[in-house]
Amino acid sequence: MDTQLDPMKDDLPLMANTSYMLVKHYVLDLDVDFKRKVIEGSIVLFFEPGTRYRKTSSTGKECCQSQIDESCKIRAPEPCHLPMTNVSASSSKMEYNDLAVSDKGEEDTSDKNGSHSNSEQASGISSSKDCCDIENHGNKDFLLVLDCCDLSVLKVEEVDVTAVSGTEKFTRSAKLTDVLKEPKNLGNWIVHELVTLPADRWKEQLYYFSLCSQAPACGELLFTTGPWSLEIRKSGTDTPTDFPHAIRIWYKTKPDGRSITWTTDQSGRPCVYTMGSPINNRALFPCQEPPIALSTWQASVRTAAGFVVLMSGENSAEPVQLQEGILSWYYYVSMPMPASTFTIAVGCWQEVKQQSFSAAIQTNTEYSLPSSQADSRWHEEVCGHVEYPCRFQNPAARLQAVIPYRVFSPWCLMELCEECLLQLVPQCLSAAYATLGTHPFSRLDVLIVPSNFSSLGMASPHIIFLSQSVLPGGSHLCGTRLCHEIAHAWFGLAIGARDWTEEWISEGFATFLEDIFWARAQQLTHDEVKGQQELKALLRWRRLRDEMQNSEEELQVLRPKKKSTGELSESGASVVKYGLKAEKIFMQVHYLKGYFLLRSLARTMGEASYLASLQKFVHKFHGQLILSQDFLCMLLEDIPKEKKCGLTVESIFQDWLDTSGIPKPLLEEDETWKDCQLVQQVSGEVTKWIQTNQKVRRSSKKKAKQDEVVFEKLLPDQLVLLLESLLEEKTLCPRILQCLERTYQLREQDAEVRHRWCELVIKHKYVPGYGDVERFLREDQAMGVYLYGELMVNEDAKQQEIARECFASAREHMDVSSAKLVAEMLF
Repeated sequence: MDTQLDPMKDDLPLMANTSYMLVKHYVLDLDVDFKRKVIEGSIVLFFEPGTRYRKTSSTGKECCQSQIDESCKIRAPEPCHLPMTNVSASSSKMEYNDLAVSDKGEEDTSDKNGSHSNSEQASGISSSKDCCDIENHGNKDFLLVLDCCDLSVLKVEEVDVTAVSGTEKFTRSAKLTDVLKEPKNLGNWIVHELVTLPADRWKEQLYYFSLCSQAPACGELLFTTGPWSLEIRKSGTDTPTDFPHAIRIWYKTKPDGRSITWTTDQSGRPCVYTMGSPINNRALFPCQEPPIALSTWQASVRTAAGFVVLMSGENSAEPVQLQEGILSWYYYVSMPMPASTFTIAVGCWQEVKQQSFSAAIQTNTEYSLPSSQADSRWHEEVCGHVEYPCRFQNPAARLQAVIPYRVFSPWCLMELCEECLLQLVPQCLSAAYATLGTHPFSRLDVLIVPSNFSSLGMASPHIIFLSQSVLPGGSHLCGTRLCHEIAHAWFGLAIGARDWTEEWISEGFATFLEDIFWARAQQLTHDEVKGQQELKALLRWRRLRDEMQNSEEELQVLRPKKKSTGELSESGASVVKYGLKAEKIFMQVHYLKGYFLLRSLARTMGEASYLASLQKFVHKFHGQLILSQDFLCMLLEDIPKEKKCGLTVESIFQDWLDTSGIPKPLLEEDETWKDCQLVQQVSGEVTKWIQTNQKVRRSSKKKAKQDEVVFEKLLPDQLVLLLESLLEEKTLCPRILQCLERTYQLREQDAEVRHRWCELVIKHKYVPGYGDVERFLREDQAMGVYLYGELMVNEDAKQQEIARECFASAREHMDVSSAKLVAEMLF
């Protein structure tokens, strides 16, 4: 594999040789230094030999499946998405005491009800036959390869777990006869026994992982770093079985590392958070990125007092003071997940509280709903995932309509969060539960991230990042985005793609489900639901049409690797096709085509039957990694023969997933949404505005009698459609634009509406609206990239000056991919 890939153009390499060694648990012990913009410390990795080493398979596909099957038999707790855990002696007592205390009472709502997810928004592995296997490279020593980028690795050492008091109980086995003949293998045996403890002993397991992570070193290991990997070997060790199963890596991040963003929050205080960038977490800690490497983790993170550490952990951590001015935060997970799902945010966050909702949160009654039929029908089935404390097997979790939640934000946005976001969380959680049943995760934190966050939201187990752009303008945008991210708990996290190129499995489902959740959260009537969903479908159709016209064909394909999707190379190393294409980050094809495919299937089956099938699918595949055919095969079984109309997995691949452009069935589909009353209402309003504009142009010297025209009140999505329709007009008079803004108070609307308003301002060079464009570019960076291009296209000196000035003020903190794209537009 070429390790010198252009990071902005080529495929993303997954270098870890997971076929030979699999990480089963991470223990992180880290310090966050805001002055130097560095996270540093150590990470201890606990391994088991991979399935490729233990048994040979003839084909890549068979081996990939065998790896999954084998790993499901091996592990009890869950992998996580936070690489920070190497617990200090002072904090280990606190950690174990926390675990012991939770045994008593509240375990059912927090610990025991742990999460059960196996993958993240884009958890899947793509392989390439052109990618060379990384094994011994002709050397005698076995070579361990980890995914690593933008890190300074200081030292790698073998951990002597035999020195830990209490581990001797893991050596009392008849199987040890052969092991004792080779004392060097005793430590590896202890690690094997530890990682294979049954799920009901997960607290004991975490405790011994913590103790072992603090054990002394018994020798340094040789290592080399490349652009995308960390390679480790031990002299004289030629097989994965003999390679140390517990190693400690001392390292520090770099200020410009691509996995984390150092910036300031909206109140001007320093903060750092994981970006969810294409390279995931490899610039945060050395890891195995392929989703197949499901692991659990625990993390201790120290930072200055005044900062709050939020992570994707099962527990709501409380800080412990280690010394004056220094606090330590401890998180853990007991459910194996890909390392890519690990998330951290450190800042001066404030928890947003509202007294009227505290009782509902604590008693879980105000928003509780009866257990869904899906739960009562399928909960007794044996789970198909790796063993861990699964909420789907927990009676209390199955009745929990609203999981415990918290909302955090910078100080200056607390009031806005209290007015809008805080009350939406339980409504949206209840709606999700009513639709899909048991929540995969035991708790939820929602954080409003800094203004340079590059999307409207990002979901990880136990935590959701939301852009500040969702807050102004009422509840619609905030509610729909929150529903979208909550949907990822099931699709993208609890059920993840085995191949990262199949993003539609995550994003298409979340886009489809956000409509279902949001309708239920609002308690709409059947007709209101139908109207809003048809309107939304039209808006998405227009967006998909535009994207197909303005993007490379190769990026429009949902399954770019086609029949080789999910295959692995000999060592487990692979590439994610187009994983580092800068343009791809801003495309919505996986959201939109995926949504329309699911919408088409739902219309074929009927929504009630379709949602019942989704519940069935969740219960069968939660905690696992899947390919598209896993879902499609199961769904097609539930569609009556008379309704299938030639639908097969292969036909769906051909029509929807394996080709560019707008899917043929979607082109042939009657655009029924255009007959929707909400859409017709907008059409009427558009006609009024066009006629008024013509009247004003004809009587330029006279004041048009605007009061003669009565404009109707419109919903946010209707306003979006109205403005998009008016954007198709060649000329709108300044007086019309002024009247338009005043009629709908466009400056006070949500970001989706204001974005279209800014487009109108730019197109018609409406100078009084330039301040709105500047504000949008500074405060709504998650959506503003497109506007830079619009400002430059007109070749208007004033507009180009606005673009350059706004970019100059935002560039330092802007997302790397966004900054590069904007720079190409401006210079």
